[in-house]
Amino acid sequence: MDDHQLAAWLAQRAGELLVSLRDGPIEGRALGFVGDQAANAFLVSSLKVLRPDDHILSEESPDDPARLSASRVWIIDPLDGTQEYSGLRSDWAVHVALAVDGVPFAGAVAQPGIGRSFDTASVQAAPGSDRRPIMLVSRTRSPAGAEALAQAIGAEIRPMGSAGAKTAAVIAGEADIYFHAGGQHEWDNCAPVAVALAAGLVACRIDGSAIRYNQADVKVPDLLIARADIGRAALEALAARLA
Repeated sequence: MDDHQLAAWLAQRAGELLVSLRDGPIEGRALGFVGDQAANAFLVSSLKVLRPDDHILSEESPDDPARLSASRVWIIDPLDGTQEYSGLRSDWAVHVALAVDGVPFAGAVAQPGIGRSFDTASVQAAPGSDRRPIMLVSRTRSPAGAEALAQAIGAEIRPMGSAGAKTAAVIAGEADIYFHAGGQHEWDNCAPVAVALAAGLVACRIDGSAIRYNQADVKVPDLLIARADIGRAALEALAARLA
């Protein structure tokens, strides 16, 4: 498998593992904890066998500073949307991405709850719609400025879980823009950004700059993923607000 195929395979297999666990006797917060740990163990162990020379940055593993001098770093979120997963919702995802020299190169976002997956090897964005634009925001912490941005671009706001689920909805044409300004980490958006860029979408910081990965500080303050036309309008509106 090349890197793109490997990302897709890993995300799908981890998703199957998570579904099997959710169908078992564990419930509530314990289910989220067990799911996080089990998916992480599978992804990390698989990468160590299949890409032994690469480094790994995972939400669920201790950070190894040696990654900072590495060119190839796998950035993974074994279960993005733990609350949604343990709450038996469908808007959770598995994120697997490879950053090369700080740039997202390969990636996959699997949505096991609905049997859907997007990866950089094969992703294609759905065509735009003539309906009123739909802007997705966090289900639990709507970002500051969301109402103003929605008004500026004429969008309807809808909350959703996982960053991967929101990105997948934009790729699938179910929504038009995903806006986040409450702070994330690299594992939250590296795979979504990789897949969105491969699909020809806008995927960047809200000031229009590219996101660099495998940084010493893994926090990412904000994120915008959108169809090209909506993305341009949103970035112009945000630039005017930030000026």
